[in-house]
Amino acid sequence: MSKISRRDFLKLAGGLTAAGMVGGVSSVARAASKRVVIVGGGVGGATAAKFLRLNDPSIEVTLIEPNKEYFTCFMSNEVLGGERSMDSIKFNYEGLKRRGVKVVHDSATAIDPVAKTVKTQGGQSFAFDRAIVSPGIDFKWDTIQGYSQDLIETIPHAWKAGPQTVLLRKQLEAMKDGGVVVIAPPADPFRCPPGPYERASQIAHYLKRHKPKSTILILDAKDAFSKKGQFELGWERLYGYKTDKSMIKWVPKSQDGAVVRLDAKAMKLYGDVQEHKADVINLIPPQKAGKIAFDSGLTNDKGWCPVDVMTFESKIHKGIHVIGDACVAADMPKSGYSANSQAKACADAVVALLAGRDVPTPAHANTCYSVLGKDYGISVSFTYRVNRAENKLAAVKDAGGVTPLNASVSDLKREVAYAHSWFRNITEDMFG
Repeated sequence: MSKISRRDFLKLAGGLTAAGMVGGVSSVARAASKRVVIVGGGVGGATAAKFLRLNDPSIEVTLIEPNKEYFTCFMSNEVLGGERSMDSIKFNYEGLKRRGVKVVHDSATAIDPVAKTVKTQGGQSFAFDRAIVSPGIDFKWDTIQGYSQDLIETIPHAWKAGPQTVLLRKQLEAMKDGGVVVIAPPADPFRCPPGPYERASQIAHYLKRHKPKSTILILDAKDAFSKKGQFELGWERLYGYKTDKSMIKWVPKSQDGAVVRLDAKAMKLYGDVQEHKADVINLIPPQKAGKIAFDSGLTNDKGWCPVDVMTFESKIHKGIHVIGDACVAADMPKSGYSANSQAKACADAVVALLAGRDVPTPAHANTCYSVLGKDYGISVSFTYRVNRAENKLAAVKDAGGVTPLNASVSDLKREVAYAHSWFRNITEDMFG
């Protein structure tokens, strides 16, 4: 296999999104109507609904999602940095309705793989020939002593964009100059591996302009993280990292960075040895698949959903497909781009299975952009192919890569433009 340059990869990845196809199933209507019920209207669910209708307009597609508006997690860190409004990351389901998707604003409570029905909190029942579940993530609340769901109005996780994003932003605005912001990322796996470090960057971007005596302490449950070299170089250039005047300090697990206990009243976090006092705490708990996946028996003993990576059909319940953050899709990270790519492949597979045809072999792409400050962006990009022997999505060697450490000023500025362009494209791809 010939090597693919990073620039060529980005062009290819953009083309995949623009084309809106992964497997290449044609949009020819079938004679017989089939019913597909999709649970969850985030990136994965919305994309799957749209592309099912594009690929086969004869399929009756029902999307069950409790919220009438969706806030994207990607780009929500720019809200914290003061560079973006909440309205700019808010989307609705009118575009999907215009494409013929039946959107039901209700909460799915049970998926019956035998009766092939989805029941909702509002007492409705929806029959399906195949179901697609995109439940997102939930939190392991019992892993950090002293932290619980009851405390999120004081100690926000802000890992599901919306009111939590607004709350954390207000806490930053209310904090005195010279205050300490603590961000505590979880151990792998979790949604958006570079996200906590972009968040630290964006908060530093805000503090540098408005509260320059303040600092950010990252208490990490890991000893390494995505794009670590690129982040640290950016922090050096923008925020004095590793100097006496550094606005950001990173404490890895090996240096007692992993948080094991919280005292919410005293605003203190504890490792095995050290304690840390904070003015604002952003505690991001360890994660697992969303609740409906557990309630429907789709999870393994690690709290995630094993799937056949050719079709994303559950390895536990036939006829039910699981996509996005909740599924086991190594080497693919849990990201919005991954969910979008998986949703298109799953839609292709479902169309083929309902028509009695062979499932096309999918190819996947993922790019994670991070904006560290004004005109300073970095990214990591990879392509993935199906490894049938190991039932995994394996990264393709030499296809993709990360922003070079010697990237020019213009290249770093261009990465920001790429990030914002990608955001516009993927949200149109989901909801348009």
